[in-house]
Amino acid sequence: MYFTTAPDGAELAWTESGDGEPLLLIAGQATAMDGWGPTAELLSRSYRVIRFDHRGIGRSGKGDAERYTTRLLAEDAAAVLKAANADLAHVYGHSMGGRIGQWLAIDYPQKVRTLVLAATSGGRWPDASVQPDKAALAALVSGDMSRLEELFFDPAWVRANPEATYTFFNSQASAWAKARHFKASRDHDAWSELGSIKAPTLILHGTDDRLTRLPNALILREHIPRSVLVRVPEAGHGLHLDHPETIEWIRQFIARKSG
Repeated sequence: MYFTTAPDGAELAWTESGDGEPLLLIAGQATAMDGWGPTAELLSRSYRVIRFDHRGIGRSGKGDAERYTTRLLAEDAAAVLKAANADLAHVYGHSMGGRIGQWLAIDYPQKVRTLVLAATSGGRWPDASVQPDKAALAALVSGDMSRLEELFFDPAWVRANPEATYTFFNSQASAWAKARHFKASRDHDAWSELGSIKAPTLILHGTDDRLTRLPNALILREHIPRSVLVRVPEAGHGLHLDHPETIEWIRQFIARKSG
């Protein structure tokens, strides 16, 4: 475990595993680096995987309340890359981590070699088809693991991976930090800037995602130049964990785009 300092002095915890080209994993809302679980282990067989705890989560300090926006959280991600001596990295963001990844690619284009966005959105959109299922949103706000499991993962995967499931849903975070993460994710709006993304971008999205519905991915595809969208059949919001076939798709994408 290592620590670095964010622009406002907040301490950020990070770690690394594996060898090869650097791959930064950016976790979702109020989720610690440990939540990547088996996905991080599988990716570390091909890459130097760098993970970190967002401010206010896990072993990182909470920092300034005013800095809880996805754009400023991208500055934290850039600070971690600098600390890891990773001048150019592949970036994989899930959910809110995908929102942060968008800003990282927009504001630090020299740092992002390829971009993978899973179960995410460019922000609010007037079309009701992109809005979360109301029952799903209520479950998310509740924080009740028993209500959340079915939104994220296949039941068979949950039964086979109880430890990874528990770790994913039980990151160390105060109510103060969770509220600020929720607001940062809700207020994200990068639509007008997405056209400037230069990094080759792979969009992964589950067809059964009730929290970030599939039309979000279709609009992302329209806004990010030359991006590639892969619809993952019957996958929910946690496809980055319970659909390991996505690991091979990411490997193939990176090999093709950075070869």
